[in-house]
Formats: sequence, structure tokens, C-alpha cells
Amino acid sequence: MIKLRSAVYNADKNSANVAVALDQLRDYVTTHMNTNLYNGKGSVYPPIQLKYTYQRVLASESQAAINSNQSLYTAAQSYCQQQDSVDFSGRNRVPCVEQYVETHDTSLPAVPSALYEFSFVSPTWSPDIAGWSLVVTVICGLLFLVSLITDYWFRRNIT
Repeated sequence: MIKLRSAVYNADKNSANVAVALDQLRDYVTTHMNTNLYNGKGSVYPPIQLKYTYQRVLASESQAAINSNQSLYTAAQSYCQQQDSVDFSGRNRVPCVEQYVETHDTSLPAVPSALYEFSFVSPTWSPDIAGWSLVVTVICGLLFLVSLITDYWFRRNIT
């Protein structure tokens, strides 16, 4: 599990296929008992955070916002110049550009970080060596209790 978790972090850092690494980690954790994604004391929750992927998405979104704002400003200048083509000083165009930008706001929605945070829960019981060992241990414990009770009962009733 530690190797799979490291593979997810490496894929995230190296801009590789994070989805495949996450699927492998999820498949392992959700089918094996006692798997724990936490790194020890002071671990963050959720334990898998794709920091680099999130940063790349934020950079992409901010670049898209910059491009959108540049095209919006150009469109505002063009629109206001058509509205008042006689004014050469631009003094009257400033309020027009401000109004155009306010009415045509193209702000992009914020990217929620929760889309890049993962936590997988291991099952209480799974049909692997640990799971079957647990079943055998419980059965042996029950048989031991039954033998103690029957031994006590026979000793009490015989004497």
C-alpha cells in the first residue's frame, strides 16, 4: 500500500497519469483489511492530496482568466470607441469601459480543492489471509469458551 501511495504522489509530481495510480491505490485499500493511508502523527486529512495537479489546474485557470480579461478589455475599448468616436482624449471612454467590464464580467469559478483530495476506507473484513485468520481465531475462541463451559458443567453435575 505504501508503494501504491508513493506511486500516486510521484504521478502527481511528475504530471503523469494520476487516475491510474489512484485507481490502483483505491482498489488495494478497499479490498484489504487494516490498510491505513495516514503517514503518522500530524497527518493531514484527507490523506491523499494531489497538490501538484491542483496547482497546475489553478495555473491553467488563472491563465484562462488573464486571456479572457484581455479579450474583454479589447472588446470594451472597441465598443466604447464605436459609441463615442468623436472623443480623442478618452476621458469619456473610461466610464464606458468600466461599465462594459462590469456588465460583461467573465470571472471564472474557483477550483474547489476537494476535487483533488482523496481518502479511501479499508473494509472491516476481507477474504484475504488476514480476514480468514481473523475468522479462524474467532472460531477457535468460541470453541475454547464452549469447552470451558461444558467442562465446568460436567464437573459440577458429576460430583
